[in-house]
Amino acid sequence: MIVGAGPRGVGVLERMVAGAPEVYADVLAGPGLDVHLVDPFPAGAGRIWRHTQSPLLAMNSMAADVTMWTDDSVVCAGPIAPGPSFWEWAQELREHGDPVAELGAEGAAELATVTASTFPTRRLQSHYLGAVLREVLDRAPAGMRVHLHRTTAKSLTEDGPDQIVRLASGTTLRADVVVLASGHLDAAPTPDERDLAARAGELGLRYLPPEQTTDSDLSVIEPGETVLARGLGLAFVDLVVLLFEGRGGRFVPDSDSDSDAADADAAATTGEPGRLRYIPSGREPVLIAGSPRGATYHSKTHYQLRGGIPPLPHFLTPEVTDGLVALGRPVDFREEVWPLMAKEIGWGWYHELFHGHPDRVGTGWDDFAARFAAAPHGSPEETELITWVVPDPLDRLDLTALDRPLEGLHAPDLESLQARVRERIAEDLRQHVDERHTPHLGAFVAMLSVFTETTRLAGSDALSARSRARDLPWWQSFFNSVASGPPGFRVRELLALSRSGHLAFLGAGMDLTLDRDGFHATSASLAGADRVTAQVLVDARLPDPSLSRTADPLLGGLLARGEAVEEILLDDDGTLLRNTGLLSVRPADGALYTADGGVHERRFAIGPHTTVKVAGAFTRPGTNAQSLRYNDAVARAVLGSLPGRTADTCSSA
Repeated sequence: MIVGAGPRGVGVLERMVAGAPEVYADVLAGPGLDVHLVDPFPAGAGRIWRHTQSPLLAMNSMAADVTMWTDDSVVCAGPIAPGPSFWEWAQELREHGDPVAELGAEGAAELATVTASTFPTRRLQSHYLGAVLREVLDRAPAGMRVHLHRTTAKSLTEDGPDQIVRLASGTTLRADVVVLASGHLDAAPTPDERDLAARAGELGLRYLPPEQTTDSDLSVIEPGETVLARGLGLAFVDLVVLLFEGRGGRFVPDSDSDSDAADADAAATTGEPGRLRYIPSGREPVLIAGSPRGATYHSKTHYQLRGGIPPLPHFLTPEVTDGLVALGRPVDFREEVWPLMAKEIGWGWYHELFHGHPDRVGTGWDDFAARFAAAPHGSPEETELITWVVPDPLDRLDLTALDRPLEGLHAPDLESLQARVRERIAEDLRQHVDERHTPHLGAFVAMLSVFTETTRLAGSDALSARSRARDLPWWQSFFNSVASGPPGFRVRELLALSRSGHLAFLGAGMDLTLDRDGFHATSASLAGADRVTAQVLVDARLPDPSLSRTADPLLGGLLARGEAVEEILLDDDGTLLRNTGLLSVRPADGALYTADGGVHERRFAIGPHTTVKVAGAFTRPGTNAQSLRYNDAVARAVLGSLPGRTADTCSSA
């Protein structure tokens, strides 16, 4: 049984469908195998990608960069079973299918405009994910039966070897193995959030706690009033879409840039490619937004590599990771791992610079690569080499600027800060759409490689507790800001809203207080300036994961009985460092740890609510993606734990 039928649950099912004829041939030829998918939301799309959401909300991946299928690049134990990427599915449906019949008139109209570099709507992605599930079901081998249950799983208990799952519909199912692919979990507020909500209520203020923005009641925000938003990630982008365009506002090309086709000229004349202007509806609020970094996530890149995929990994390789694990002592992330990560990211950046833009460097790749590899990260030798070989500072990787884009930026008041923040955001956008700056994409590809190895380290318990409590959250946040940013057109919209006075940026280091006059916010960038006051505060982010505060009764029950464990990090002296809130699972295959220190060999979990962090539920084709490899590892373990399987055919890669 798979609880959760979104992309992660379907990804595991696909790997089971592909592998079952090899692993489970005897049973398939006899009594067969029943697989139950349980989800209250539409199977395939799940909650996040369901069709019933605003048509204004878009993916932050291009059509050509989305697939759910393995290809020849994927190294895994299970069979490779290629299938269409989003872009291939769109082309096939457009050329040989009936888009109106399958998608409806609105979906068919969007499909007609999709290109490989389009950022499709989430509603169109829901159709792709539905098509993936249908294809997976069609590929199920004889003897494998898949059952869909459009309901919620309420509890998981045991009766001898059987796993007993009770559904909200009243049905009780017996299973040999259960996979929990629940995705982002709703949770009760944290103590701080409860206190903030209670205090705000006493003072007559309005507070919207962290949640899926698409599920928030934004009707409590009145037209024209000032609203504070805390968080500048993807949940914030959704908030902006729903509060402005969702209330009838429009974006039109600015007079300085007539169309997106004029990106290069616009960048030269205005510093902002594809510059837009906002036409208000009169129903929108004024949004004042801040966060620790103070700037939006970096824009998605809008180009392809010119120098080919960098040879990765080079510094933080699986062998190096194995060596760190084998040390038998706590490994310090900042001192021992980050230097290797930084070199890897630099390797991806400079490989693309040297191979894609050889006219902008002062030597050949082989010479540079040897000297770069020999120079420790951050050393004078490394700095001297890069300065000598790469004359333009914009062609040099600046990890500090990527991590803290408003570093050193200050202003005496909010109004004068805006132009300075916009300038930095616009320059970042320009570099992510202008093909002269494709090294950004080389660094991104390297960060994916780094993410794979840091995930292995995090799951191995090799890292010190302090590193897991302090450094891993920083790395995850940094990775998200670089790799999970919005499409360029969304950044243009944010800049247009800022110019129109409907959106203001607080700067880096947001600080918040409240009293009877309202919520008050300032930032380190506004040192000495007056505070901004509002009657409404929106925490524009997803809730922090928390197994102990989860609204999921199934997981809550497992935790209460000691059949699941929440990751809690303690210092050497037993002092609590951090409760991550994550469900503890065995890194190799997602099997659940139990409170007695054991592992439940017939219960598995996969997704962002677990201690194994995988970069996305779907991925770019041709990249040996970690998500596809992990789906396969979990599926092989599931098949291997079923009774009656064919002997010795289910080893993991």
